[in-house]
Amino acid sequence: MRRKRRAEEPVSNDRWLVSYADFITLLFAFFVVLYASSQVDKRKVGKLALSIQVAFQELGVFDTSNTQIPLSDTEAVPFSKIQAVENAERTTDMERFVQPMKGLLSPMTPSLPMKNIQEELEKALAPEIRKQVVDIKARREGLVVSLREIGFYESGSSALRPSARDAIDRLAAVLSTRTESLRIEGHTDNIPIHNTHFDSNWELSTARSSDLIKQLVMTYHFEPERLSAAGYAEYHPVASNDTPEGRARNRRVDIVILNPPLLGPEQQSH
Repeated sequence: MRRKRRAEEPVSNDRWLVSYADFITLLFAFFVVLYASSQVDKRKVGKLALSIQVAFQELGVFDTSNTQIPLSDTEAVPFSKIQAVENAERTTDMERFVQPMKGLLSPMTPSLPMKNIQEELEKALAPEIRKQVVDIKARREGLVVSLREIGFYESGSSALRPSARDAIDRLAAVLSTRTESLRIEGHTDNIPIHNTHFDSNWELSTARSSDLIKQLVMTYHFEPERLSAAGYAEYHPVASNDTPEGRARNRRVDIVILNPPLLGPEQQSH
């Protein structure tokens, strides 16, 4: 006797609901995460950004703006409006963070010692300043004495002109009694150079700064620890390279008398 076939189970047409429910659940979780991420404590974020801005201003990286800080720290601070003024209140923690780093980069207003050096140099190099072959200016990092090529170097040469020796003697006489660090920077215009000595403006600018350091150490007995050399070729111009006058100003060697770093409270106590 034949067994009856087992009745086939009907196929469910609702299986898609399982996948759909999984998708909806994942989508819901995704939007929950997005919503939670958007609910950051804006006040804390604003205060953090404000602290960073103040720190950079203390270092002299950003110029100080005139935008006022919100009077109440309970208000959210929009990122587009977070600008700290120089006389903003600093918290004790922020002062401890900024103070050790203060002085690496300094404001353009020279300190009293730098003003004294500037006055001495302007007096010692008065003839060259009148001839416009020397320029002295205060910058963020310190005092910059620019020796223009026309008064100190032959074109395409790294050696000082014999006629410039007297000016270098007077310059060294002022700086040799100081303790500030010096960075010697070579600069050129944007006209490519290729001669028997130098294949590029990089080599010429670096050779000039290195040669001047050699003179300061060997002839004027400067401490080597005070000195460093840099060559920037044509990439740090002070004037336009579109005119002969501008290119002449760009061909120079800068002696940067660096601002001394300010000591923090812990260092001052020793």
